[in-house]
Amino acid sequence: MFNWGSRSKPDTTARGAAAEDAALAHLQRAGLRLLERNYRVGAGPSRRAGEVDLILQARDGTLVFVEVRARADASHGGAAASVTSRKQQRLIYAAQHYLLRHASPPPCRFDVVALDGDQLTWLQGAFDAE
Repeated sequence: MFNWGSRSKPDTTARGAAAEDAALAHLQRAGLRLLERNYRVGAGPSRRAGEVDLILQARDGTLVFVEVRARADASHGGAAASVTSRKQQRLIYAAQHYLLRHASPPPCRFDVVALDGDQLTWLQGAFDAE
């Protein structure tokens, strides 16, 4: 599914985009509708305070903020384990910023799509915004 060759910046960017494409296709097949891709919130010149890979809406109206992580294999805890508490806080910050556009925010959740080699795992409600 993926070519996990070298770790240069262009290759890393291409691998990340391919992983996001695979995750998005999977989520859309499950009935979610894409609202935003790579939603970024800045913290100053050339600094990112937070980013959400995918923002989708479930059939019941729930906003789903998705972090996509990909690893060549599941060693070292795998892709899902790489969503650290610091990364979660950045996702929560970006989600809060996104929700400012809603007078009455709908229900929300944070999902993780982890790709370990060719294995895709969708973790719904992976963490809470607490």
